Amino acid sequence: MSTIAAFYNEKSILITGATGFMGKVLVEKLLRTSPDLKAIYILVRPKSGQSMQQRVTEMLKCKLFDKVKETCPNIKEKIKPIYADLKQGDLAISKENLQELLGCINIIFHCAATVRFDDPLRHALQLNVLATQQLLLIASQMSKLEAFIHFSTAFSNCNLKHIDEIIYPAPVEPKKLIDSVEWLDDTIVEEITPKLIGDRPNTYTFTKALGETVVEQEKGNLNIAIIRPSIVGASWKEPFPGWIDSLNGPSGLMVAAGKGILRVIKATPDAVADVVPVDIVINLTLAVGWYTAVHRPKSTLIYHCTTGNLNPFPWGMLGYHVLKTFQESPLEKAFRRPCTDFISSSITAHYWNAVSHVGPAVLYDFYLRITGRKPRMTKLVNRLLKSLSLMEYFINRSWEWSTYNTEMLMGQLTPEDQKLFNFDVRKLDWFEYVENYCIGTKKYLLKEDMSRLPAARQHLKRLRNIHYLFNTVVFLIVWRVFIARSQMARNVWYFVVNLCYKFLNYFRASSTLGH
Repeated sequence: MSTIAAFYNEKSILITGATGFMGKVLVEKLLRTSPDLKAIYILVRPKSGQSMQQRVTEMLKCKLFDKVKETCPNIKEKIKPIYADLKQGDLAISKENLQELLGCINIIFHCAATVRFDDPLRHALQLNVLATQQLLLIASQMSKLEAFIHFSTAFSNCNLKHIDEIIYPAPVEPKKLIDSVEWLDDTIVEEITPKLIGDRPNTYTFTKALGETVVEQEKGNLNIAIIRPSIVGASWKEPFPGWIDSLNGPSGLMVAAGKGILRVIKATPDAVADVVPVDIVINLTLAVGWYTAVHRPKSTLIYHCTTGNLNPFPWGMLGYHVLKTFQESPLEKAFRRPCTDFISSSITAHYWNAVSHVGPAVLYDFYLRITGRKPRMTKLVNRLLKSLSLMEYFINRSWEWSTYNTEMLMGQLTPEDQKLFNFDVRKLDWFEYVENYCIGTKKYLLKEDMSRLPAARQHLKRLRNIHYLFNTVVFLIVWRVFIARSQMARNVWYFVVNLCYKFLNYFRASSTLGH
């Protein structure tokens, strides 16, 4: 029997952010490995005209939960939605629901956060700092709480080259900043944001660093641990390879490259792509929850969930294998052939963005207009370029993360738990993983049927022929104009043709003699 799986049986668990990418994988793994747990309480709010229960029903329809439904048929009864709004000061939880949570919750997994890099500071503070503060206050009143696990990010201290598993001093005092932002006008907050975040690239990394400080300041007597994953990608093995349902992080870039829209990236090919599979993150999370509750460490332990130090893989190699996979298993209705180049120069990148991104988008939208359809490519390309600019900081740098606590925890696991809750990134085969990741974006993210793969390949072949034809026509036009004006160019042309003719005759004669 698995020690960790047995630990979560008969437990009542509270998860924030359960309807998000990592939250769903956490819920699925818990129910699959510990089907006898009492209940999973999830904080949700009605959205897009759907009630809380409808959102849960919609979540459980996801392909991700197909496997767990076999081992835990009463899955819907185990999940209990609680109305909450993390944008509200008190999280907007009703008195009745709050009393229920205070009396039964054993473990809290705080996954909820805004992961948008360009979020206004006020909004990022509310979700990543204030909501954490409020949840800690609620947790301190829970009579049966055994562990509080907080999700941060490995990039919360990305202004440093080497990052240890410690909580670094906050760039500003969180309480003072929160008090100031409450009465400042939005325009003023926007103006002072660059000075506040300093050498961090965005409000996301800045507020996640503040969130860690709040956890340390407000923890009281709670058993708390912090998990810092790097760039979370598709699943490695569980519940099946390549599952992904989010365009965040590298997934959006992969789809754009596979569709032939993304042609140029300003990036350093040798920089480490610190992508970590979502199932590895969740396996570590559940192991941390068990260890924190059972062993009750005296101080707040930080766990880095990264691949760069133990199993590095550069962006250049990642890009190569993405393109290779999408050439063999292309996405449907690709705009152009998958072909993406890495460029380090800003000036060169601006030039190729205009030539390879903006120009073709404008031409295609013009074609859509004259054929009576709604133009869309320019808007899509602009969104892509904005995403690239926001990610530029992370795809041009490498970091060193210490993993002492993560490796210590691995040594605490039984052989059975090491298999069932595997978070050893050294065993990750990158080539196989990237291939499954790309196929996963096709099957689970874009909902493309693999039976239509021959048609997608045929479409890609037509795009290739069009590409060759277009290049040939452009070459002939340019050459014809050039020849008409230059005797030297004509001489070069005749020389090349004559040389080719001689080579053909030579090989033909050699072939005849051989026979």
